[in-house]
Amino acid sequence: MTLHSEHLEEANIELAVLKQQAMAGCSYINGKCSPGGDFDVKLLDDWQLPSYELAFCVAELSAAAAFNDYAQKLTTQKFTQQLALSFCAETLQSVLNRLVARATDVGLDRAKLLEIYARTVYKKLLDTYASTKSLSYLGGEIVENDIQRLPSLLSEEKELVRETFYRFANEEVMPLAEQIHRFDEDIPDSILQGAAELGCFGTCIPERFGGLQPDDRTDSLSMIVVTEELSRGSLGAAGSLITRPEIAARALLSGGSEQQKQKWLPALAAGKTLCAISITEPNTGSDVAAVSLKATPTENGWLLNGSKTWCTFAGKSELLVVLARSNKDSSLGHKGLSLFLVEKPSFSGHDFEHTQADGGSITGKAIATIGYRGMHSYDLFFEDFFVPNENLVGEEAGEGKGFYFTMAGFAGGRIQTAARATGVMQAAFERALSYAKDRKVFGSAIADYQLTQVKLARLLATLTAARQFSYAVAQLMDDGAGQMEASLVKLFSCRAAEMLCREALQIHGGMGYAEESAVSRLFVDARVLSIFEGAEEVLAIKVVARELIEGSS
Repeated sequence: MTLHSEHLEEANIELAVLKQQAMAGCSYINGKCSPGGDFDVKLLDDWQLPSYELAFCVAELSAAAAFNDYAQKLTTQKFTQQLALSFCAETLQSVLNRLVARATDVGLDRAKLLEIYARTVYKKLLDTYASTKSLSYLGGEIVENDIQRLPSLLSEEKELVRETFYRFANEEVMPLAEQIHRFDEDIPDSILQGAAELGCFGTCIPERFGGLQPDDRTDSLSMIVVTEELSRGSLGAAGSLITRPEIAARALLSGGSEQQKQKWLPALAAGKTLCAISITEPNTGSDVAAVSLKATPTENGWLLNGSKTWCTFAGKSELLVVLARSNKDSSLGHKGLSLFLVEKPSFSGHDFEHTQADGGSITGKAIATIGYRGMHSYDLFFEDFFVPNENLVGEEAGEGKGFYFTMAGFAGGRIQTAARATGVMQAAFERALSYAKDRKVFGSAIADYQLTQVKLARLLATLTAARQFSYAVAQLMDDGAGQMEASLVKLFSCRAAEMLCREALQIHGGMGYAEESAVSRLFVDARVLSIFEGAEEVLAIKVVARELIEGSS
């Protein structure tokens, strides 16, 4: 066993110590939210800040643990193990500082928390691996050896998949990415067709329906690998192509009738039918249960009336998966919602209008955004738009179950968004490293300066932690678990992508702020990651913290 291996084991113990403290904080809040013995979720709103902080503590600790577990498998990779330990040391410091600051709020003994700073192992980890000497050494190794990514530990089959989409991103996506972003253009058919030919749209659809997913098991890792490489090419022009068919497919597999599966899944898998997901409304945001778009029963079907917003790719898509309130009794909450498959023609550009023969209509207008361009996100308005009964997901048996089908779809969407974040981070890191080596200031390359080397070490560490965390969660999900971890990895990776792209842009200096520099696109694209598929605050408080706190009694 190498010295680094021993230290990784010690680091895991320290991570567990802090996680135990974080969970003790969750237990304290649980007690405050259970005045009569039963947990009252409404009281959790009085603990939003502590809940938010605890959620991030657990997310960061989990990411560090995943990085450590990965590094322990690479006993001959001293660089990788040292990088993992540096990430772990800085995570320990960050989380402990946060717990100390919130100690009174969450019922922790601040004096005991402060004693952790004096623990021999804790001090050793910080002094050895979070030191300037260690971080600058790691950065110097990155520069000297042009280390753009660490060993993946993927199987030969998965590595072949990764390499295929890596080449596709380089050859087909990147040459068009800047033009698509700068002029807010539609994704060109060359990318859509090329992605379809490679099976991109079928990564989460079983083979029996024409997809790439094995019929007897799920394969979340392949989806993650493909998403990473496409997002590395461009988040808006390629990285999100899988998201919509994945959510639609999971919803159909969860609640669709056999006839609906046979009709829609093969078309989605082949990319013959492009789809969009329409859940969010102007006044509901991430509160899915508050959806109010009306679905009124009519002869042989339903009439949709109302507005939706942030429906990405709605113009080009021929299928919209729409969540609507099918029971006018609003007191039913999420139990009054149903999921509909809305068919429409494909439209290019930023506006569209489709009118049915009987006068029903749907109109869409693209929302101008600072980034994430190519797919376009739309405001939609439905007016007496007719949807036949056979397009109610689950048909008659699916009425009132739309919320659950939607949540089944979003389960994979969170880990997929984490993979998108990793792809964006990979692209930003590659550009930062290249620019730092080429650009000279005061007579030396930027990469020769200590602070730049420290930045590069931290960026590669963060990128690797996000990647290995998502790989570990993919395995959990394929084993039938991992729902909480999928939320944790999204929480961590999306915040990390913002930080990493900010630093990558900073390394570019003024050129990073220029639109002609790709890193400026990556910077604004990264900003959306903490917003969609569940805004960071909602995810942290209403999903992660709630589950941690409610389960900590």
